[in-house]
Amino acid sequence: MKVGVADTTFSRVNMGAFAIDELKKHASVAIERVTVPGIKDLPVACKKLIEERRCEIVMALGMPGGKEKDKLCAHEASQGLIMCQLMTNHHIIEVFVHEDEAKDDAELAWLAERRTREHAQNAVKLVLHPEVLTKDAGTGQRQGFEDAGPARR
Repeated sequence: MKVGVADTTFSRVNMGAFAIDELKKHASVAIERVTVPGIKDLPVACKKLIEERRCEIVMALGMPGGKEKDKLCAHEASQGLIMCQLMTNHHIIEVFVHEDEAKDDAELAWLAERRTREHAQNAVKLVLHPEVLTKDAGTGQRQGFEDAGPARR
């Protein structure tokens, strides 16, 4: 299995390094990494990882800023990633950590690492162990902060 990791220089932590470290802990996989300047560069980077480098799944890692313009850019990037998935018939695990999700830089760094690592585990499950995801259906899993848990009647 080959996993692609696309990250950005705009991010304030090295999310790509976290993803690669976590992927190596959970599976024996080849990893292709590409780093681009910003979040809107991620869709083409992911498409190239799938089509040119033959990755079976890709993680798209980014850290949009907290301003309204940053949120718009993140939305546009997300739409591009969805289009790329549909064009290539491959999953792209979008891992965005918005700067305004955290109360300070320490929490931001913690959140970026935890969310990235949890999504790296999801990437492995999605390709190698999909039955684990099925078992967790409806359990309110969240990546980063605590899980929400299932809704109760």
